[in-house]
Amino acid sequence: MESSSAAKKTPPGTGRKARSLCVPFASEATYGRCLSDRAYYRHYLMEQYHTHPELFPSAWSAGFHFHGVVHSKKQGLRQCRVKLKGDGTVYQLRPSFMMPYMIGRVEAVEKPLLLRRWGVSFDALAYVFGRDPMYWYRAYVSLGRASVVGTTIKAAERLPAHVIADEKHTRCRGQRVFIPTTVADNCILGAEVVEAADTPTLTDGYQVFADEAGQLDPAYAPQTVNTDGWQPTQAAWKTLFPSITRVLCFLHAVLAVKNRCRSVPGLGYEVGALLWQVYAAPTLAAFAQRIRRLREGRPAQPLPDSVKEKLRDVCDNADAFKAAYRHPGCYRTSNGLERLMNYQHRLLWTMQYFHGTPQSATLYVRAMALLWNFHPYGRKTQQKEGRYTSPFERINQFRYHDNWLENMMIAASRRGQQTTHKIR
Repeated sequence: MESSSAAKKTPPGTGRKARSLCVPFASEATYGRCLSDRAYYRHYLMEQYHTHPELFPSAWSAGFHFHGVVHSKKQGLRQCRVKLKGDGTVYQLRPSFMMPYMIGRVEAVEKPLLLRRWGVSFDALAYVFGRDPMYWYRAYVSLGRASVVGTTIKAAERLPAHVIADEKHTRCRGQRVFIPTTVADNCILGAEVVEAADTPTLTDGYQVFADEAGQLDPAYAPQTVNTDGWQPTQAAWKTLFPSITRVLCFLHAVLAVKNRCRSVPGLGYEVGALLWQVYAAPTLAAFAQRIRRLREGRPAQPLPDSVKEKLRDVCDNADAFKAAYRHPGCYRTSNGLERLMNYQHRLLWTMQYFHGTPQSATLYVRAMALLWNFHPYGRKTQQKEGRYTSPFERINQFRYHDNWLENMMIAASRRGQQTTHKIR
């Protein structure tokens, strides 16, 4: 494990390369046998490598030597180190039942950390489970060090062809900040805190998602992105992925029109039903025909000028809505993102938003994202989803471990490949 003095010498913003591997173990007894029998440990490691090669560095295939033992006085645990023959890199082998930096066993912290899913305060966690609030804060925020995309998606072919993107507005030390959020397949795949909502700043915010996805597949580029009408968001995605197709969110268009109908009782319902009828068009030709009818003057009753203006905007943006018909499977509304932004909103409200630096806030929202991606579904949702127990399992079609946090620790081996984020 790297020393704290070595970490301080790392240039700011570059992060540290992960030098530990989280190895799956079904029980501590199996781990104890591995420590006492090196031949068995070697066989066990190679078996895990053939089963889950994504958890190991590419140079592992050339073989390795055992390279000493590290003893943790804090946890009374020995850990082997290995040196790869291919590139000479030394890795420390951490068993999956132990948290990084030896802060505790997974079984001792997984229930308190799961309660963060509902925004239970760190003071309350300390009152019920012991320790102090800062211990639970650091344990939680440290989850954000791992690559969100690399930890959540374990194969390049699982990267989403279609994504949804928008910015969550919040506050840091009383100043407005924004969280560029990327969502697909009911998982949060990108969340960063930025201080402005202009094109260059949002490009930097969404760049992290692009970089982390690029580590899985250097040629990755989503086919479509669903956004609202905010031009800097659209420009940021076009900058990152020049070939991407913008699909305008129809839900935002409907809400914009209905918000102008409040002065006339019942008008919002009538206009909303008409717009959703347009949305439900089964083919591109039918959609174009319904847009033409909308432009020609439906509904029949007189409309306030402000409502007419918004309906004209819907018609003028028809091409951005039509793009969805050319990309089957894309997101036509941002409902999938709005649900997860509600989760963000609830947790941010319970803590009264951010009180530290933008860097610590970013680690916080990344931890929120990974907690969502790995949290176990409730009973009703598990019955609905069948064999899937979490968003991670649903997108990857498997899980490493039945315990949700141990499953995350294994998936985050080598910090989910690599990340540039660290606690400051």
